[in-house]
Amino acid sequence: MASWSAENATKAYLSTLKMGHRAKEPDVAEFISALAAGNNAKLMVVACANVTSSTALALAAAAHQTGGRVVCILPGLEELQSSTECLGLGSFHIDFVIGEAQALLLKEYKESDFVLIDCHLENHEEILRAVQAGGNPNGALVIGYNAFGKGSWRVNGSKTQLLPIGEGLLVTRIGAKARVNNGDCGGKRSRWVVKVDKCTGEEHVFRVRFPHGKRIEA
Repeated sequence: MASWSAENATKAYLSTLKMGHRAKEPDVAEFISALAAGNNAKLMVVACANVTSSTALALAAAAHQTGGRVVCILPGLEELQSSTECLGLGSFHIDFVIGEAQALLLKEYKESDFVLIDCHLENHEEILRAVQAGGNPNGALVIGYNAFGKGSWRVNGSKTQLLPIGEGLLVTRIGAKARVNNGDCGGKRSRWVVKVDKCTGEEHVFRVRFPHGKRIEA
């Protein structure tokens, strides 16, 4: 993810604070908004178990600062209608999608860099793994809300923290993926070749570079 921006975080926090009178848990919304904006998130995805809440509006406030986009994944049409009614005019700043979050994050939204997961979803941990497998090359920040009583996430190579904010937040940062060179250097590929001297039995190892599209048989 991009470097931390204190200015974006502050502006998003203040913007979310103004809508606090409509939020059930404004402290959660403000924290999420500041975290997303401070990390300069560009593609923010919310996976909801039911009707979306002020957290989606919090991400919309963050997206206003970063020039990003907010996608809200809902399980059905009923939840979609209720969510748009609940959020009012704020819903115009959010893209709503009906579907399975795990599958969508592996395909359409695999480049997401900030993902918010409702831990009331039975497969919330599988959704987290989908984000990890999806593969934003710059990494991603994943937040699980309604996390109390759900247990910690178990993710290889990532550390998860449980924060006592609202109904509990699980915070996991998925690191940037290492770039694989594949022996490509200056437009040329290379391979290691092992030759065995039939007379002495000695092994000789050497490296051969060759242009793309050509093969060298050892």
